[in-house]
Amino acid sequence: MSDDERRAFGARVATLRKQRGIKQTELATAVGRTASWVSQVERGVQPVSRLDVLQLLADALGVSVQALNPDAPVASVPPPVVPEGPNDLDAARLTISGHPALGALLSNRATFERTPLVELIDQVDELWALTHAAKFAELSALVGPLLDRLESAARTAPNSEQATLYALLARVYQALAAAFVRQDEADAAWIAADRAIRAAEQSGAVLSVFAGIYRLAQAFIRLKRLDQAEHAAATAVRALETYGDAELASPEGLSVLGSLRLILALVNARSGNRDQARTEISEARAVAIRLGADRNDFNLEFGPTNVEIQAVSTAVDLGDAGEALAIGGRIDADQLSPERRSRLLMDLGRAHAQRRHVGEAVECLLRAEELAPETVRSHTASRSAIRELTLIAGRAAPAELLALAERSAALD
Repeated sequence: MSDDERRAFGARVATLRKQRGIKQTELATAVGRTASWVSQVERGVQPVSRLDVLQLLADALGVSVQALNPDAPVASVPPPVVPEGPNDLDAARLTISGHPALGALLSNRATFERTPLVELIDQVDELWALTHAAKFAELSALVGPLLDRLESAARTAPNSEQATLYALLARVYQALAAAFVRQDEADAAWIAADRAIRAAEQSGAVLSVFAGIYRLAQAFIRLKRLDQAEHAAATAVRALETYGDAELASPEGLSVLGSLRLILALVNARSGNRDQARTEISEARAVAIRLGADRNDFNLEFGPTNVEIQAVSTAVDLGDAGEALAIGGRIDADQLSPERRSRLLMDLGRAHAQRRHVGEAVECLLRAEELAPETVRSHTASRSAIRELTLIAGRAAPAELLALAERSAALD
């Protein structure tokens, strides 16, 4: 599709959806995509060329395929096997569907061409860079071929290389779990985190197992299964503190322990358990003091700064906007990833929204969007804050807020 064709197609989809009173989230569910993907289609950003996807959209909107795309063939044509381009994390979802390396189970080891370890390590590092930058379409395009190579290599490589390969697999699945969580694809995050835990155990990297449990707890939180999230994180904390003296003597062990404490703070804040949430923040602060600096072990970005960022989020979840703004005003997050900085700005925007500071809230959310557009536009808490701000401002809502609401489909 050309740019003009994408825009015309998106306009038709948006018009038909609104005429039928269908919300973007409802249309997204009907076609098995995210609300962010629907928003991109309607804005003419995301092309839709596959006939099977066109058919799903047409069915959901109650029209023919030709009503959406007059150039589409009238007869039913089987969809192409290979997608024409990544849609959010759709390709990544397909990648983790089913067994990851069936061919390696059936073929001789010698039939697989092995990628040099150095090249695989570089690609895993690139995958995590994309995750932190919330560049999910690029991540989706990279992860399929990378996982195919790693999963097959781990089963066919010499024993001397397998621990390294499984450690790389654990890192890839942890990155996928983190990305799925940020796109509200919690079911996929659960699968990815579980595979990360298994791969980490096979690699012999004990702390990587606990990092996988952190990702698993995040998925449970997004699924609103706070009991499961608390169980996963609390049992991991107890195990580390009871049996992990050697692990906690290392900076990596402290990073994992502190991150799990922050998960427990989040769980308790979402449960409305104010006292325990503050206790967990205090415990995490104590671990950060022992650690002494901001680090990025297992891509957890744990350290004194990240504890305070989580303290802001916890205060907002508890409705303590003043405390959130006071803590946030003291944080210098310039050294952290775009995703972490965006999350801080998003939470400060939520705090301003709670205090009905429309201008300040919009400024924070727009700055967060600059750093990580898809995270802000698809995150449930962000979209809720944008919706609340438009209600507070009413007819006086600034143009920037209305445009942000449109991009994030917050009013649908």
